[in-house]
Parts: sequence; structure tokens; C-alpha cells
Amino acid sequence: TLQWETLGRQFVEYEQVAPFLIPEEQQRRLLDFLPLFLKAWEESAGVIIFPNIQLLASEVSKLLTKEIKRNLNGKPAEEARLALEQLLQKKGEAEDGHLLLKSVYLLSQTDLRTMWNIIGSGLPAALIQCLYLFFTFPLKKTSDDGETSEEDTETQEMLVKIMLNMYREEQCVEELLAADKLQSLIIATASLWDKCSHPWKVPTGRVLRTISKAQTKNSIVHLQAVDCIKIAIQNLFKLADTLPACDVCEAASIVLCFVKDSYPISSALLTEFESNDGYQLLLKVLLRCEGLQQNEGDPYLDEILDMLTCLTTCGKTELKVSGNIVHPQLPHFDFERTRSSGMTVKNLQAFQVLQSIFQKSNDQHLCGRILAAIGTIWAWDTVNYFLLEWTLQPINQFTDIIHFKPHPVQVQFFKLVESIVLDLSYVPHEILKKVQYLIKENLVPFCTLTALRCLLSMTMKDLLFSDIFRDSGLLGLLLAHLRKQAKILRKSAGTHLPGLEEGTEKELNAVMLKMVAALTVGSVRNTVILKDYGMVPYIKIFLDDECYRNATLSILEQLSVINYEEYMRIIIGALCSSTQGELHLKLDLLKSLLRILESPKSHSAFRTCSGFNGLLSLLSDMEGALQDPPPGLWAAVGQNCVLELVFYTLQGITAALHLDPVNSNFFERNGLFEKMAEDLGSLGCFWTQGEWQIPLSLEKTRTFAEFLNAAFCSSEPFPVWLKNCIWILNFLDHMVKGTLHLECYFKERKSEMGEASGDDQEGLQVQEEHPVAFKRPGKKLPASAYRLWGNPEEKWEMGDCDIVHPGAVCVMVRLLPKLYKEGHAQLSQEIQYAVVDHIQSLVKSEKSRQVMCGSGLLSTIITSCQDAFCDESHPLHLPLTRVFEKLASQAIEPAVLR
Repeated sequence: TLQWETLGRQFVEYEQVAPFLIPEEQQRRLLDFLPLFLKAWEESAGVIIFPNIQLLASEVSKLLTKEIKRNLNGKPAEEARLALEQLLQKKGEAEDGHLLLKSVYLLSQTDLRTMWNIIGSGLPAALIQCLYLFFTFPLKKTSDDGETSEEDTETQEMLVKIMLNMYREEQCVEELLAADKLQSLIIATASLWDKCSHPWKVPTGRVLRTISKAQTKNSIVHLQAVDCIKIAIQNLFKLADTLPACDVCEAASIVLCFVKDSYPISSALLTEFESNDGYQLLLKVLLRCEGLQQNEGDPYLDEILDMLTCLTTCGKTELKVSGNIVHPQLPHFDFERTRSSGMTVKNLQAFQVLQSIFQKSNDQHLCGRILAAIGTIWAWDTVNYFLLEWTLQPINQFTDIIHFKPHPVQVQFFKLVESIVLDLSYVPHEILKKVQYLIKENLVPFCTLTALRCLLSMTMKDLLFSDIFRDSGLLGLLLAHLRKQAKILRKSAGTHLPGLEEGTEKELNAVMLKMVAALTVGSVRNTVILKDYGMVPYIKIFLDDECYRNATLSILEQLSVINYEEYMRIIIGALCSSTQGELHLKLDLLKSLLRILESPKSHSAFRTCSGFNGLLSLLSDMEGALQDPPPGLWAAVGQNCVLELVFYTLQGITAALHLDPVNSNFFERNGLFEKMAEDLGSLGCFWTQGEWQIPLSLEKTRTFAEFLNAAFCSSEPFPVWLKNCIWILNFLDHMVKGTLHLECYFKERKSEMGEASGDDQEGLQVQEEHPVAFKRPGKKLPASAYRLWGNPEEKWEMGDCDIVHPGAVCVMVRLLPKLYKEGHAQLSQEIQYAVVDHIQSLVKSEKSRQVMCGSGLLSTIITSCQDAFCDESHPLHLPLTRVFEKLASQAIEPAVLR
């Protein structure tokens, strides 16, 4: 602060004596003062505390202007250019010019009032002359390595920064008109771009763009009066054939800036641009950009395209169009409400350039930028889509040629078409007809695939498209193609034909199936058409391939709406005919079956189509699958996958029994619970000797809930066989309560767990709100990944829980003797005790005991657990007796009496 105060006093003294000094002495004193000023600025970290800063700026700027004019006066251009360089650069002792330049550079960054003093000094006109000379006349003298020196770069940066700070002010642009060099510089960029000083190209472009944004009415009139835009366009036409494309773009973008930026003030320059074939010039320049390497010239190419896009809204009058809205349309579409006062298209000439580029070019970047520009125009005002499509029809015409464009452009184009429906809520019937023709012709499979995906997205938007694409013939077209492909698949079953179903063609079949599925969802009429076409036998052929399966199942599920029996025959038949290795097929079929069984109307068809026997046959086919180690093909499957298949099989049976007395009676009457117990017992994790082992005295007892918690939550080591048994008993427990079929109890989720240990329990993980969850086979998970939901006691010890399927309790009792493994006698007996204790808790309520009467549980206890039931020293004798007594208090079964 003290330093600034001292300088302030010195400058006041200078002001007082300056009027009495000769100009040379006045100049010398000011130049002697400036080094002190710069030093103070550097030592105060760029903070200036100087009360007379405006006066200082005025004095320094006037002196710099005077020195520039003195060096220019009466000299040829090249000589003047060299003199300017010597003046402004730091060269030995003669550095007065550099000192003035640096001072003005610092002062121009302070405040607006100081800037106005600089502008009023005449410096703007002087510097535009300097810029013209620096740009127009390249300096031959450079450093030894051919590059500009560090001093040159520093001088250039300061000059450009001063000009950028000044020329952003309209007042400054007005000052430039007197110098008569602005139009000369603009024309020079359009005519001498290949001969100008290379280091000054970019700086000149920056300065002119800054001036363009600060144009005034007077500056526009001046540029028009001297035919600046006209001459620039004529010169650019000459350069367009000879210069590299990126250079032409850079030069053209400067001229276009003045046209675009001037329009809000006056349309004069735009009119001059249009009258002198400006749009033809842009078309020529932009088409020259075909094949440019990525990022080569992109900034200027993108700038031209952005400005051209803006010019589409520059016009004196609103476009008046009256289109014919083709029906049907989406319910919430209202054309009148699309009108607004936003940025609407008024200049079709400018848009025609964009349209012509897309039609004539196959360049990926260029075409992509055109599509992006169209999307931007639509986003400005939704009415722009209609204004353009009802006049120039760009999208309609682009559809005819889109298959010639690069793949990324095709994707982008159909996204744009899709947005007409998704964003504008409008159905463009004429365009959709052309898209459908593309699909029919299938000239380029990738284009067909992309077009079909576009229509699929629309179809999923609203059911209206199910009617539109049926009436247009698309549904029939897809069914005919799928019939043909199904025949090929059937013919090639078990063999590999080279090139068959590869790449895009296979994807196309998959999307066609998805499209048919989307067209049948919610449309009974379309489903009937599919059936009447005789497509059902062909559709089910696609089940075998996993990439087709989801869509195929969706179609078959829609078929169930009109014929449950046919659906059940297909699914049950596919389950029964599937091989041991087709695990994913079985799982997908079971999940589809579960979705259909949610409807009670499907239960009868399931029963009559041998659904129960079919599902139980899946359990029979898994004999030994949970052995340790697993035999044969099961070794490659993984035990978690087997458990998942067991779960979905039992879930399907439970769903078919749910609230269906006919099915429940059928299942019990035909001894299918006994068959289920037999099949589960043969999975490999249960003891198969069929005899009770020598009883041991239990050191400790745990509840079934505690076993679940210990097996899957704690670090206590549990053998794999026991974990598998506990999972199956857990499934049966849910079946007893009639909840196993509810999907919310078992949910797939991804987990970011590490690699698993060797217990092969990967995939069994528990969602926060669900007791059990499965994921598809993938990463192996450690045992610590399993977490039971909530408090086990609250979840499992539900004494008042009603028993829905008493036969499932009998299954648990039949498996009781098989809960054993050699080498784990104590643990085996402990889990047996826990299961019996859990069964006892299930029959606590009177209602539960009434349900169990007639279920055969008493007989099952006697026949399956006779040794333990009759041996008073056996640890299970007492809990089994309690179960027996509770049930016997209701009624004694005849079989028990016998």
C-alpha cells in the first residue's frame, strides 16, 4: 500500500508538470514512471491500488497509439509490419514500445471505465491496422528451429488479449469504422488464408469473432456499403476448390459469424449473403469435408453447422403450412396445442443446405451432425417438425436413402424417427410405411434390424401400434419371415450349417420375435391371427435357442389367453423332453409357467395336461444331482443351479395347488406327495439307507430357525449336504404355508461379492426384505454372503400359522429319517430333532390340527419314523409323540388304528 501511495504522488507530480514540458520530455517522464508501476503490480500479486488509473490508461494508450502510427506512417506494408514488430517486442535497450504494450495489457484488465479511456485514445483503430499487417504479411524471419520465438509469442498474446478486451464493447466497434480496416481484414481472411501468416490465423479468427458479437447498426451499414460479405463470398468460392477442407471451413466460419450475429440487429448482411449464393458456398464447403479424419477441422465444421442451424430460424415472416393429420393418432396428441411462440423455422433455404448435405454425403460425422441439427431444431419448438415435414419432407426423403449410410448414422436416424412418437406423441404414418417397406425389402440387414427396433420401441409405447402394424401388414410380414426361419432351424436341428443364424441375421430374427410378442400383448385379435396363420408349431421351435426364448415364451403366454390347454401342452411337453444339460431352458419354462398359473383359470388345463406329473418328472431326472461329488453332467452344472431348479419346480406345483380344491384333491388322491418325497429323497443330499441310526444323547438342541441362521449366516462350518437339505426343507416349509409360489419371497439380485469357497453354495443370497433369493449361475459366493431376513424366530416359529398343504408336512416327515450322514451323527440327530420340533410348532393351533386330520400324517409318522416313535430312549420319541397326541386329540385315522 505504501508503494502504491508513493507511485500515486509521483503520478500527481507528473500531471502537474506535464503541461509545461515539451512532448519529448513528457513522454520520457511517463516512460520512466511505467517500470515502477509494473514492478508495484508484480509485487502486489496483480492488485492495483491507484486512484488515477483512468488518466494513466488514457496517457499510456495515447502514447502507444502515437508510436504505432509513427512506425506505420509512409512505409510500405512489409516494411511497416517489420517496424511494428521491432516496436512492440522486447529487443535490448529499445523496449519502449514493449513497455507501453505491457502497461496497456495490464490496464485493459482492470475495470470498464478504464477500458473506455483506452478505447477513447484511438488505440482500437491502430491495433486493427497492426492485426491486418501481422495477418496479411508473413514475417520470414523466425528462430533457428523455424518456430516463433518466446518473445514473439508473449507479444502476440498481449496484443490479442488487449483487442479481445476492447472489441467486445460496441463503442469500440464504432471506433473501428474510422480506420477502414475492418472490412479489409474480413476480406483478407476470405482471400489470403493460404498465404497469410500462419501464427496469426487463430488469433485473427478469435478477434474477428469477438467483433462480430459486438456489431452495431452503424457497423452493419458500413460493411454492407463496401460489399464486404459479397466480396468475401466471391473469394471463398475461389479458395473452396484449392484449399484443404479444414482451412476453407475455418475461413468461411469467420464470414458466417458476421452474417449470423448481425441478424438480431439487421437482416442486411443475411440478405447480402443470400443474394450472392452464400448457401451454395456453404454446401460446397461442407461437402468438401467428406472423409476428414476425426477431429481434423471439426471445431470449425461444427461451428458452421451450428450457425447454419441457427439461420433456419432467421426470417421475416412465419411459415404458413396446413398439413393433413392422418388418423389414427395417439389419444393425447393435439396439433393445435403444439403451436407456440418459440424459435420456429422461417428460413427454408438454410435448412435445404442441411438436407442436401445429408442426401449427397455418406460421411459418418457429417451425416450425424445433420441429424443432430434436426433434433435440435425440433427441440426448439415442436411445431418445427410439422413445418419442415409438410414442406421439405426431410425425414420422409431420408428414409429412402438411409440404408446407404454408415451404420452409426442409421442408428441415429431411427432414434430421431422414434422421437417423433415418444417425444412429439405423433404417429407419422407416411414415414412408418416407408420404414416398413425397408424392412420388407431387407436390402441391408443391419438397417432392417435398426428399423425394426425403432418400430418395436413405438409398439411398446401404446397399444394403438398393435392395430396400426397389423392393418399395415407388418404382422403378417413378420410371421411369414419367422415361419421361413423356423423351417430352417428345424431342418438344421442337431447340425451346424456354416453361416446359418450368424450375426445380424440372428439378431434380426430375435427382434422380429420381440416385435410379434409386443404386437400380441394385450391384443387378442393379433393373437388369434397368429394362431389362425398356423404359427404355433413354428413359434415353439424357437424355444431351444436362448437368445429367442424370452420373446417366444411371451408369445406363447399370450396364446394362453385364448387357449390355456395349448399353452400347457407346449410348456409341459418342452419340460419333459428337455435334456439334463438344458438347465436354463427348464428354468425359463418354469418361470413362464408360474406367470400363467397366477390365473386360477389355468389350473384345470395344467392338471389335464399332466402338469403335476411333468414337474415331478423333473425331480426324478435330478436323481443324485446333489451328491458330493455330483455324478456325470451334474458336476458341470453346480449345486446352486440344481437347488434353483428344485425351487422353481416346487414353486410351480404350489402355484397350481393354490386355492384350487380340485387340484389339491387330485394331488393327494394320486399319491403325488409321496412321489414328491421319494424324488426329493433321491436328490443325493439325503441318506438313502432308509434305516434309523443308533440314537445318541443330544448335547444341545437348536430350533429349525437357529439351524437356518447358523447354516447361512454364521461362520460355523456346515457340510454341503446339510445346507442342501436345509434349503429343501425350507422350500417345503413355505409350501406347507402355501406361500412358496409367491415370487416376492424369492428374488434375483446381483451381488458384488468375491470368489467363493468350495462349498458350492454360490447364488443363494438373501434380499433385505425377502427370506431367500437366487441369482443365475455366475460368480461363486462365500458362505458369509448368505443372510436371513429379519429375526429367524419371528419368521419361522409361527405357531398360529395355518397349514395350507398338509401333504407337504408328510413330505417333511418322510424325509426325516434321511437327514443323516455318516461322520455327522450328532449333527444329523440334532437337525432331525429341530425339524420335528418345527413340525410340532406347525400344529399348535386347533385350526392347523383340523387341517391335518385326514392328511395321513399320523400314518406317515408311524411308517416313516417307527423306530424313533416306539423307542422311548430315542431323542425324537418325545417330540414325535407330542405331534401324534396333538393330532390324535382331533381324530384317529383308520390306518393308524389298524
